Amino acid sequence: MKQTKQIKQWIQLILGVILVVGQFILPTASAQEAKEFEGETIVVGTVSDSALELWEYVAAKALEEEGIVLEIVLFNDYNQPNVALQNGSIEVSAFQGHPFIKSWNEDNDGSVFAIANTLLMPLGLYSDKHASVDDIPENGVIALPNDPSTLGRALLALEIAGLIEVDDEVGIYADEADITDNPKNLDILLVEPNFAALSLPDVDAALVNTNFANDAGLSIDDGIFNDAADAAKVNPLYINTITTLEENKDNPLYLKLVEIYHTDDVKEKLLEVYDGHVFPMFEVPLPEVD
Repeated sequence: MKQTKQIKQWIQLILGVILVVGQFILPTASAQEAKEFEGETIVVGTVSDSALELWEYVAAKALEEEGIVLEIVLFNDYNQPNVALQNGSIEVSAFQGHPFIKSWNEDNDGSVFAIANTLLMPLGLYSDKHASVDDIPENGVIALPNDPSTLGRALLALEIAGLIEVDDEVGIYADEADITDNPKNLDILLVEPNFAALSLPDVDAALVNTNFANDAGLSIDDGIFNDAADAAKVNPLYINTITTLEENKDNPLYLKLVEIYHTDDVKEKLLEVYDGHVFPMFEVPLPEVD
């Protein structure tokens, strides 16, 4: 009986120690479970239905994992998001490459700033009339996006396709005046980027941004050429980015959003949304921009 009583006393003692220790451990565990940005909201602007689908996935992930609420605003052209970012209507945007940021800032005295790379979108050449680049006739009309940064890339794409040559010294900001050789005497028609696909019935071919091509029901496989068939030939400055204002570039909430975006499941969703026709560039560091 004495031994049994001693065992009971030892059990009570051990349970008492566990209870006391638990009182110290439980608050610590609860503190660890607390999410740093729980209840915070970020207004994110993007362009195209495909990008919206991707960001809706990111929003669900951010809410579930970090308690962050994303409000997604869909724009229908490339200028509105930066205007909204600059005036505070949105806090983060995701659609543009580095040349567009630089060009927009210079033209609008802006402070839009890239905080992370996202993906490289091919720039596809589409045609309702011709099955190959070689079929484009002399004096053919080619529609190109008219924004300065994409225009430069479009001209370089035509050069990669063998249709024209561009002054090497001009680089990514080339325009029509920088064409040094145009053997087919092609007529360059500048259109708003979101209207490039709509121009196909009226031109021989059009270079269309991936977002707007997808919105028009076009796959990169429908194109007669795309400049990222050999991604190594595409300047890394054309990688799309997550952006905010320069004054907010170190905002820990926005950097947490980048961390959420730069995950394997988001990469898989990105490839799904764009049918595998984009190139995730999460691991590529931001380039230096002059």
